Amino acid sequence: MGKIIYLMGKSSSGKDTIFKELLKRGTVALKTIVPYTTRPIREGERNGVEYFFTDEQGFQDMLAGGKIIEQRSYNTFHGLWRYFTVDDEQIQLKENNYVIIGTLESYLKTREYFGEENLLPVLIELDDGVRLQRALNREKKQKKPKYEEMCRRFLADSEDFADEKIREAGISRRFWNHDLESCLNEISNYIKENCV
Repeated sequence: MGKIIYLMGKSSSGKDTIFKELLKRGTVALKTIVPYTTRPIREGERNGVEYFFTDEQGFQDMLAGGKIIEQRSYNTFHGLWRYFTVDDEQIQLKENNYVIIGTLESYLKTREYFGEENLLPVLIELDDGVRLQRALNREKKQKKPKYEEMCRRFLADSEDFADEKIREAGISRRFWNHDLESCLNEISNYIKENCV
């Protein structure tokens, strides 16, 4: 039986980089789960790679069809954006291990859907000042930077990843991303120990 490796952490903590590196290393064979979103595509993103991009009607159709595993909605400075995971046959736990990036909230809902024994939480942490600078650098590269939304996300992370919520979720293992290589080695070993 496979597991879902659930990468989570505050924005700009290095989740995307760690996700890509774990796939490259191949310590354990991992397949990806591509989530869905109604937010606009960013420069450099590709539909079906980082996300499946859809609109509100697409979301409502999947919801009505009972296909939504978990979903989060954010009232951003640019309108309502949804992020969600769909039961679209991407996930075959009898055959594979998977890796996905999400939030603490999405982890809990996915755990409820698939069962705690089928998920392995990987919580990535990084200094807030470093995260803020990374977020600013990334946003500056966009044709139309959305600084207000960047700030909203940064502030919301403090509440979303509060220590008490992490404890309530039963997550005791955290990975500090002050040095990418060390962090990757720790996470790779953790996955090997838990996904044999």
